[in-house]
This record gives sequence, structure tokens and C-alpha cells, in this order.
Amino acid sequence: MRPRITPSRLELDYVARPTRAAWPGVLLLAGALAVAAQMLLSYRGVQLELASRAATVNPATAQPAASRQSSRLRIDEEAKNTETVLRQLGLPWAGLIETVEAAASADIALLQMQPDALQRTLRLSAEARHHGAMFEYLRRLAAAPTFAEVHLVSHQVQLEDPQRPVQFSLQAALRSAP
Repeated sequence: MRPRITPSRLELDYVARPTRAAWPGVLLLAGALAVAAQMLLSYRGVQLELASRAATVNPATAQPAASRQSSRLRIDEEAKNTETVLRQLGLPWAGLIETVEAAASADIALLQMQPDALQRTLRLSAEARHHGAMFEYLRRLAAAPTFAEVHLVSHQVQLEDPQRPVQFSLQAALRSAP
């Protein structure tokens, strides 16, 4: 039999001893805090100075005359654009579209609608299979209660197309709403 050997008891220390000195880290932290405090104080001073200067400056005298003039022009231009949009939105769109669709036939292809809200007119560009269809379309639009006057502005036979359609433009005045 062999002799039994009992191992000696091991002492394990899980807390490591510091190998470096702690004072350089503490010194670095103190320096960083001092710099941060100095920056905070200077930032606060600049903020107070800006606030005091803003309080003493009158905004009406600080803005140059050329800048005031350009801002007035910009506001006037925006007002005109707004009025134009409101006029366009104020057109009787539903009635216009219904009237144009009701006057259409299989011989007419509508190409473009250009309403002018300021002059209260509508300009249409279309293509007809023949002259008779074009004139019939004009008569139907002239008879519609939406339009006061319907005039043929231009027409042209498309010679490059073998079917020789007639491309035409017309202008119609819009009747005032009752």
C-alpha cells in the first residue's frame, strides 16, 4: 500500500492588490474637474453678455433698410401667389370637368385643359377625327350653361398621320356663379 498524501490547504485571495499608485488618477480627475468648472464659468459669462447685448439692441434699427425692403417684397410676392392659388381653387372645377366630359364624343380626344382664374377663361386643346366632329364639339360646349363664349382659336390638320386628324384649340369664358 502506498502512503496517502494529503495536499496542503490552499489559500486563494480573489481581491487583487493594487499594483499602481492611485494618486496619478486622482490628480488627473481633479485637473479635469477644474478645467470643466472653468469652461462652465466662461460659458455662463458669454451667455449673460449676449443676453445683455440683445436687450440693448432694438430689432427695428438693427435690420438694414435694404433687408427690410427685400422682406417686404418677398411678403408681397407670397401674397400674390396665395391670391392666385385661392382663385384657382375657387374655380368651379366639378362643373368645368362635367361640362367638358358631357360634350365629348368618341371622335374627340381632349389633350389639355388650361384654366385662367384671373380672366375666368378656359383654354382646351383637343384632337378630332374630322372637321365635322370638331365643330359639333364646339357647338355642344357653346350650348353648355357653364360657358358664356366659346371660340375656336386655332386648328391644324395633322398631315403626318395617315388618318389626318384635326388638332385644335378653343377658348371659353366662364359664366359667373349665380
